Amino acid sequence: MVGSVTDTPREVFLKLVHGVCEERADVVDLYAEQTDVSHPFHPLGAPPLLSREALRDHFAGGAQPYQGPTLSRQPTRINVHETTDPEVIVAEFQYEGTVVETGEPFTIPAVFVMRVRDGKIVESRDYLDHLRSAAARDMLPQVLDAIRDHHAKDPVTDPSGAQPR
Repeated sequence: MVGSVTDTPREVFLKLVHGVCEERADVVDLYAEQTDVSHPFHPLGAPPLLSREALRDHFAGGAQPYQGPTLSRQPTRINVHETTDPEVIVAEFQYEGTVVETGEPFTIPAVFVMRVRDGKIVESRDYLDHLRSAAARDMLPQVLDAIRDHHAKDPVTDPSGAQPR
């Protein structure tokens, strides 16, 4: 799974999304030691992951490892757009699969904007549908409660600083 210095950003992306679906522990080796991975659409405003070690914890489930239904998934509808910067790609795709215990199908659309240098991911903005992901994991009610609690304590504000009318 380890990316090589000669791997293109496209090749690294493909190794990543397939490795995630296969739940390969070595998927973290595709990232640079110091990296910047964020999930801008995360409903609770998750902080960026700034190191390979932080990503290792993230993929392992963090302090509370995932104990929900088993998801069998694969990346589909992959469309990788190369940019004028040879290190940067924009990849549109979706995770499609089934919940093993119930046979229920799911689809989670995503777009990753990645910078790959010397075969390692140094930066990634991962835009995915967190609510569909929660629904597939049978965690939607808990996630919606967490969103409600989070935004009750920290109301959404206009980043420009404009006051509501």
